[in-house]
Amino acid sequence: MKKNIPQLLIGLALLAATPAFAQAPTVVTPTAAPSGAWEDWSRQIKNPTDWLTWGADLRLRNEYFNNALTLTDAGGASVRHEQDYFRIRTRLWASATPVTNLSVNARVAAEPREWMKPSYARQFGFGEGLEWRYGVFDCLNLKWADVLDLPLTICVGRQDVMLGETGNWWLVADGTPFDGSWTMFFDAVRATYQAKEIKTKFDVAFLHQTADPGGFVPTLGSSYDHTINGATQPYYLSEQNEQGAVVYVSNQSLENMQIDGYFIYKNDHEVNKISYGDNADIYTLGSRFSGTPGAHWAYSVEGAYQFGRKQDPTVLASYTTTPNIRRDISAYGGNAYLTYLFKDKLNNQISLVGEYLSGDDPNSKGTDEMFDILWGRWPRWSEMAVFYYVNENKGKVCQMNNLGRIGPSWTVSPFRNMTVKTTYNALFAPEAVPTRAANASLFSDGGQFRGHFVQSYLKYQFNKNVSGHLWGELLWEGNYYAQRDLLTFLRAEMMFTF
Repeated sequence: MKKNIPQLLIGLALLAATPAFAQAPTVVTPTAAPSGAWEDWSRQIKNPTDWLTWGADLRLRNEYFNNALTLTDAGGASVRHEQDYFRIRTRLWASATPVTNLSVNARVAAEPREWMKPSYARQFGFGEGLEWRYGVFDCLNLKWADVLDLPLTICVGRQDVMLGETGNWWLVADGTPFDGSWTMFFDAVRATYQAKEIKTKFDVAFLHQTADPGGFVPTLGSSYDHTINGATQPYYLSEQNEQGAVVYVSNQSLENMQIDGYFIYKNDHEVNKISYGDNADIYTLGSRFSGTPGAHWAYSVEGAYQFGRKQDPTVLASYTTTPNIRRDISAYGGNAYLTYLFKDKLNNQISLVGEYLSGDDPNSKGTDEMFDILWGRWPRWSEMAVFYYVNENKGKVCQMNNLGRIGPSWTVSPFRNMTVKTTYNALFAPEAVPTRAANASLFSDGGQFRGHFVQSYLKYQFNKNVSGHLWGELLWEGNYYAQRDLLTFLRAEMMFTF
């Protein structure tokens, strides 16, 4: 029965999305949805009682990339430098409110993949064809709003926790980096207090993450027992078990300005079966200033400092006093943007974006200067960076560090419900040597220019139930790398929501 659960989830989501396929495209406006037989039926089905709502979605993606994972197509990399696969994510969710202000929320998700070329998926034996994975509850929580008639909300259980600017969550966003954008959940206790009299919001969260997808809430189907050539190859969500605490404060008492301040503690604890997991205690202090100083201007400036201790087994022996020891952390990072909004008919916007993440100094063997982006390991600014950092960090997906980037972007809406954005970044490496390289021959160990990065995408909202996008990225490698190959990433997506 367990093997059939992912198929059942897909069938349910397809059934839920069927009316969306049949519906003629309509113009999306900020006003309420038009009345009609379809809208009435949809409301009745999704909200059968005043205490229950439910919904579903289906995301179809085709992703293709070349050299992004291997950094080159030469030598042994020629086997899997090119990847082409379909991701079929289905989700079904429900929310029940048996008592006023108290809700029970659940969502289950599955994402089988169809590999068109020999895959990079170790659990799938690096093969081709259809890969059935497992179903997972990526939301399962109890939420209490207006606790004791106070402006306080408490949520306990599996939930999404994303702190900072919407769409630009820097350090807290994704608790499950290994499964990509399939899920982003945290097992957490979160309390949010809105002090309206001083225009301040207080967020406190306690996080508990296990590397095993079924470590806290059982999965639907096995996520662990995959034996390839006599060796067990589990599906992990991260390289280590992780716990932590976050205190995040946002104040809007100044006109047209928001000031955020935060403290984050993250504890990493290695898992015996994962050879490259960390043991660490990381403390991060940071702040963010953002606002709209004029009718056409918007900005954001964020910075953070890290300290603590980390034992990272992926650090090469020549860059530590003793291999695999705990080293003191002293690292910092920041990101910023400045945007001009034309406020014309095409909604033109131009921005200048910059980011800095310190790298590990190879000469200070007793100290680790690598900035750790904590739970920010998601494709915040680049889909391709998720992959090309793997070789730089011995298999750690999207563990971005040792990075400087700066460049402009342009956003325009040539038609209603369509957004087109193009970005250029010059990419740099503050430290010329990647001290955690899986394959040192891929890096020059002398250059600090990562290369020229170009990204462009087109998004279109067909109607309230159907959206899609086309996405492309290119990176011309610079002298930080030993080769000068071109890295490419292409994606097409359709999203159906019921």
